[in-house]
Amino acid sequence: MRALYKHHAGEGLAFTSDRPVPELGPRDVLIRVKKAGICGTDRHIWQWDDWAAGRIPIGIVTGHEFVGVVEKVGDAVTLVRPGQRVSAEGHITKGVDYLSRTGNAHIASDTQILGVDRDGIFADLVSVPEENVWPVHEEIPDKIAAIFDPLGNAVHTVMEAGVSAKSVLISGVGIIGLMAVTVARAAGASRIFCTDINPPRLKLAKKLGAVEAFDVSDPNGWVKEIKDATRGEGVDVLLEMSGFPQAIDQGFRALRNGGTAALLGLPAKPVEFDLNANVIFKGCTVLGINGRRMWETWYQMEELVLSRRLELDEIITHEFPIERYEEAFETMMSGEGIKVLMDFA
Repeated sequence: MRALYKHHAGEGLAFTSDRPVPELGPRDVLIRVKKAGICGTDRHIWQWDDWAAGRIPIGIVTGHEFVGVVEKVGDAVTLVRPGQRVSAEGHITKGVDYLSRTGNAHIASDTQILGVDRDGIFADLVSVPEENVWPVHEEIPDKIAAIFDPLGNAVHTVMEAGVSAKSVLISGVGIIGLMAVTVARAAGASRIFCTDINPPRLKLAKKLGAVEAFDVSDPNGWVKEIKDATRGEGVDVLLEMSGFPQAIDQGFRALRNGGTAALLGLPAKPVEFDLNANVIFKGCTVLGINGRRMWETWYQMEELVLSRRLELDEIITHEFPIERYEEAFETMMSGEGIKVLMDFA
């Protein structure tokens, strides 16, 4: 089969047309990939930064965002059938540790991630456990189903923070930050403010529902503007999507006393942070967000998409055939594209 894999300890991925088809265990499902999304993790692996060098095994098939059709099922599979259109949760656990058995499988201690710890979905075929398969509703198009993984990150962050009838600051409007704008609007946020250093994406954030979008390449004044617009208090909710230390600090300064901060962005290295001023004396609630809740977030995503209140078409900017994978990655990494998909048809 065709596949993209990490062929050496350095930049890039390699394309092959003769990767062996994955083996199928009794409770596994073999899925033929139709569309796959490129995400920030894939970029780290492509660029082979310090995180990737310390985590990614050479030879692995990468990728974890996709939609496909079931090709074959193991002998013990009971709920999934060949021909069914599906996606899958990319965090795979045995389902037996404390976290899995108490409704927190998304942070289970034995988690393996598709395209990181085991072969992923940048291939014609991928094998996943039946428990991880998500049937795709017939009214949801392939290009939307292919991005349920990153959309789930946005939905999880917004829902955990409880944004209904509250003012919200989204710090960083990359792919997931932009998704968070439309999700927060659909979830009933009263007013949404955004920050970034990318003017086109700030413009798109306003189109998706933000009332103000601040370019923080000039750091002066915008925190005061937000406070002036919120009775001098600051926003009720901070959704931190950037992972940049300065943005994290500024976001907390723009958060009101007693507010809620949900942190999804990943700093590249440890952050120096004023815990006293930003958290303790502020009396705020801080939530660490990892992946998607299994399966609560998936049901929430489906309902939001079917409600037609999410605006995702302008976030999905490019599609390339798998053979043009280098162009697809370049488009994503250059910033020309936002969410870039690859087609395996």
